[in-house]
Amino acid sequence: MPSSSIDLNCDLGEGAGHDSEIMPWITSANIACGGHAGDAETMRATAELAKRHGVAIGAHPGFADRENFGRSGEVPAAAEIAKLVGAQIAALQAIAPVRHVKPHGLLYNLAARDRKIASAVAISVHAANPKLFLFALAGSELAAAGRRCGLRVVEEAFADRSYEADGSLTPRDRPGAVITDDSTAVAQVLAIVLRRGAESADGSAVRIKAGTLCIHGDRPGAVGLAQKIRRVLTAAGVTVKAP
Repeated sequence: MPSSSIDLNCDLGEGAGHDSEIMPWITSANIACGGHAGDAETMRATAELAKRHGVAIGAHPGFADRENFGRSGEVPAAAEIAKLVGAQIAALQAIAPVRHVKPHGLLYNLAARDRKIASAVAISVHAANPKLFLFALAGSELAAAGRRCGLRVVEEAFADRSYEADGSLTPRDRPGAVITDDSTAVAQVLAIVLRRGAESADGSAVRIKAGTLCIHGDRPGAVGLAQKIRRVLTAAGVTVKAP
């Protein structure tokens, strides 16, 4: 059965410069909270922008590696990961009501496949607030860890990233990992939402059942892509709303 509703989320507060333009088209904002990007001022400004547009506010914790935007570098031990996730959630909670948490970059990818790291993240989110939604890659270790903790897990798919045959995201250092063509991204969104699947990088079919779709805010043309996706989903009879 096709999805009758879907959330549309975007990573914001990262200095891309078009948060105010993209906010009206999404339903959940993942706000950088001091790790890979962001500080108290940007968190406050992005949260206020989200409130004005009725967009759900989420914490977007990442490794404290601004030089590499939290997408590469040394990986801390699981205990340290739990601390940094908890501290970043708390930083945003001190500014705005947080509804969900979505890890960023390398942290997100590691938690998707590493059970120990996934558990560290999920436990930290639960400790921050057991009623928080946890956004996790569809079918991942993080989704499973969140459920074991009793969190409300929202499985996530991506509009602008390609998939491997096992349902993982194509690593960014490989050609085609980031989908730059809007029509290709929109086609992938419709396949995921209406047919619960997508075509992997090798041409095989991947089964994907998701409750939220991500657009990367630092992607060139992110505003235009958000507009197109929102309009196409509405035209297809899909309600776009936060979980």
